[in-house]
Amino acid sequence: MNKLLLHPAAKPLLFMLALLPFIQLLWGALANALGANPAEALIRGTGDWVLRLLCLTLAITPLRELTGWSALARWRRMLGNFAFFYGVLHFLCYAWLDMGLDLAAIVNDLPKRPFVLVGSLALLLMAALAATSFNRAIKALGAARWKALHKSVYAIVLLGLLHFFWMRAGKNDFGEWTVYALVVAALLGWRLARQRRPWAVWRRIG
Repeated sequence: MNKLLLHPAAKPLLFMLALLPFIQLLWGALANALGANPAEALIRGTGDWVLRLLCLTLAITPLRELTGWSALARWRRMLGNFAFFYGVLHFLCYAWLDMGLDLAAIVNDLPKRPFVLVGSLALLLMAALAATSFNRAIKALGAARWKALHKSVYAIVLLGLLHFFWMRAGKNDFGEWTVYALVVAALLGWRLARQRRPWAVWRRIG
């Protein structure tokens, strides 16, 4: 499996797979195939992929350590950057389709709708991670500071969950949110448990 993951075509394939949802949404918008409310479909679709890609990014380390597929680590940066990419699209869809690109209206909307404020904060944190996702940033910040900064991904995914929870609260529909919450709880719970157990135990479990 490591040989397959290290194949020269692996990263381009991952890139295309991560870009596919954007292509589908763009095609749907151009073909007027997003249903009765295309604006909501675009906002919701881009937001869903932020959470999905954050979950996939957080899943890399457990999968790598439990399976021994060390080459998975080279995919984490791309998945994280694509999560930011869809986060930017999500915000732009909100700013354009919901607020008409009215900056004053967007600023006034932040205190009125807490889920917008929480989502914006998560995006700002993601921007910091995306801006420092390159090797030069690691050298400039130092490994310790870089690792500390990038641990904010845990805060980002929790803010993303809170953002989604408040969005669904108005419709009293928490089914999909519960699935994401369980996945995130499992991924973060694994990390907490890992800190308390030696590597050998986790290796036997894997």
